[in-house]
Amino acid sequence: MQSNIIKAHLALFATHVIYAANHFIAKGIMPEKVNPNALVMFRVIGAGLLFWAIKYFIKERVAKKDFFKLALCGLFGASLNQLSFFHGLNLTSPIDTSIIMTSAPAVVFILSMIFLKEKVTKNKILGLSIGALGAIGLVWYGQVSEGNSSLLGNLFIIINVVFFSLYQVIVKPLMRTYNFITIISWVFLFGLVFVIPFGLKDMLYHTNYEAFNINTYLVISYVIVFTTFCTFLFNIYALRQVSPAVAGSYTYVQPAVSFIIVLILSTVFKNDIYNKDVNWVKIACCFLVIIGVYLISKKEKKAKHSNS
Repeated sequence: MQSNIIKAHLALFATHVIYAANHFIAKGIMPEKVNPNALVMFRVIGAGLLFWAIKYFIKERVAKKDFFKLALCGLFGASLNQLSFFHGLNLTSPIDTSIIMTSAPAVVFILSMIFLKEKVTKNKILGLSIGALGAIGLVWYGQVSEGNSSLLGNLFIIINVVFFSLYQVIVKPLMRTYNFITIISWVFLFGLVFVIPFGLKDMLYHTNYEAFNINTYLVISYVIVFTTFCTFLFNIYALRQVSPAVAGSYTYVQPAVSFIIVLILSTVFKNDIYNKDVNWVKIACCFLVIIGVYLISKKEKKAKHSNS
């Protein structure tokens, strides 16, 4: 139905607005109150509990042969990707983060080409080259710009994109067999196992709980409920109505929303901390990545066969 398609597009739009806002919201409490490892612990535990609360009503068993794949999904989709993301966000600008995230569909294509034998076309190679030029340009610019950009931080964000893209490739076959809630519940459970060695000590002993206020708790709640729980549900709802290519194109929303947030912070709240992070170099890199992803996602026209 047309109404379901509209709802799917609204869900995708909301998802990437939440992601873009998260870049600024989560950065506001790191590392003074919570370091990245501890924040990931809060996120994985909190969201995991929410998913398992829903999973309680879904009586579905997982075959033993699929637990290894679920463990890999937990490693790449709920552990390493989140650790690298929050360490990157802690070091670099939210603007850089939102631009780099738009390269995710291109990375998924590369991994699908390697592992799933995705068809390679001239458009996709051209798109990959253009997108890579934009991403590399942005990472390089991170070490010479005057703003909040960081070469190391940008590299962490790219690593996050690679890990999450690996998760998407591995989880794709499982999606045909199991309910999404079943999959994501196990992914977060395995993710917690992998995060504990990095984050448990930091959460218990290296978190400044005395400095926590209402804002701190609201930020952590936002990361758990909206950035993790709601976005996963919105994404899966949307993917039932629209193609992965359409869903992937919504990553373009993130840098646009990030630019708007910087404008609001500057003009309304008189906070110019991120003003230097918006410049023509980053906008140009953003457009290169977007053009690259568009070419990769574009469907090839089928050649017409004439009867002779």
